[in-house]
Amino acid sequence: SLISGGIAGGIEAAVTYPFEFVKTRVQLHSEPGSKPPRNPFRIVSQVYKKEGFRALYKGCGALVVGSVAKDAVRFLSFDTVKNAFKDPHTGTLSPGRNMLSGMAAGVVASIFAVTPTERIKTALIDDARNAHRYQSTLHCIKLILREDGMIGIYRGFVGTTLKQATATSFRMGSYNIIKDFQEVNNIPQNTAMNFINGSAAGVITTLCTQPFDCIKTRSQSARATTTMEAISSIIKDDGIRGFWRGTIMRLGRTVLSGGVLFTTAESIAKVLNPIFATTSHVEAAL
Repeated sequence: SLISGGIAGGIEAAVTYPFEFVKTRVQLHSEPGSKPPRNPFRIVSQVYKKEGFRALYKGCGALVVGSVAKDAVRFLSFDTVKNAFKDPHTGTLSPGRNMLSGMAAGVVASIFAVTPTERIKTALIDDARNAHRYQSTLHCIKLILREDGMIGIYRGFVGTTLKQATATSFRMGSYNIIKDFQEVNNIPQNTAMNFINGSAAGVITTLCTQPFDCIKTRSQSARATTTMEAISSIIKDDGIRGFWRGTIMRLGRTVLSGGVLFTTAESIAKVLNPIFATTSHVEAAL
């Protein structure tokens, strides 16, 4: 699960990054009296015309590295907790335990991978539309450390952890609840079914956790902002509806990314599991 989750996370992040870029741009939008655009393809077109193709992948490197670490930790943590609490007869978890396993995995992932990489990615995207202070990802990290120290790298930790705990709870939990239900009812698991289940989990996750994602993005912008300042600025700009800003853009990414992530992870696991099983048998024989 560590290897399959890491590889799947990196592929998913690279494939769906333009949607993440657009979603982040919309959540950072703060021009008074103007409404942020809702069509993600229109924003992609505008950015491409004004800033070039490379701008759409600004901060992508940080997110891919973070996604490899995040999903490696997330899948490993989830499987570890799931194996500890699963029913010994059926091998499944109750819906509640599935959700709690996902929540624990999300907290671990936020501490060790997500918060630093999300902070860097968000700062790079925000800087690209305004100040243009950061020359590269490495330069961004150096400046943040020089100006704010390690606290600057973990700016937005509360919002990110809340988002990761709830998002992983819903994403991993709902996917496994759907999968367990299908296995109990003898519904065959194949690539198409994995993709559908992953996409469904992505929709559920987005709708339930969007406010936390919006708070996280605001608190990790290039301009240092605390979690409470981020909440206040969202309410000031758009009211309660502001917490769901970027939902359409995020859905565009999570529906695709959920399918890609779980399909890739399941496919890699099918290849690796027999290899590790054979290795274990050989070691046991020795």
